[in-house]
Amino acid sequence: MKELKMQNDLLQKRKNYNMSEYILVLTTTSSLKDAETIATALLEDRLAACVQISSPVKSYYRWKNNMENAEEYQMFIKTKNEAYKKLEAKIKQVHPYETPQIIGIPIVEGYQEYLKWLDSEVL
Repeated sequence: MKELKMQNDLLQKRKNYNMSEYILVLTTTSSLKDAETIATALLEDRLAACVQISSPVKSYYRWKNNMENAEEYQMFIKTKNEAYKKLEAKIKQVHPYETPQIIGIPIVEGYQEYLKWLDSEVL
């Protein structure tokens, strides 16, 4: 019985995460210039409140049956869940990769003043 309750609690938490109002979207690019282009497009269209671009990271992955590695710029995009589909479409429109990483992660907790600011920036 206790195990069943734990499973139900876990399922409820997962549902709540999926219903998160705010998300962090991750993508990568091969150049700082491409990252800046994507960031500018998202901010101009009010699809993101903030975009952070990290120093290059080394990525290792399989692509078309080959082991690959590349230096990439990681992007952290703060937005609202309701803007995700438009944000994804915009990234795909301006991103140079054939199949870019576009992953949304729910923000389950946050400083309320920051989240209010995020609300005011994303339309």
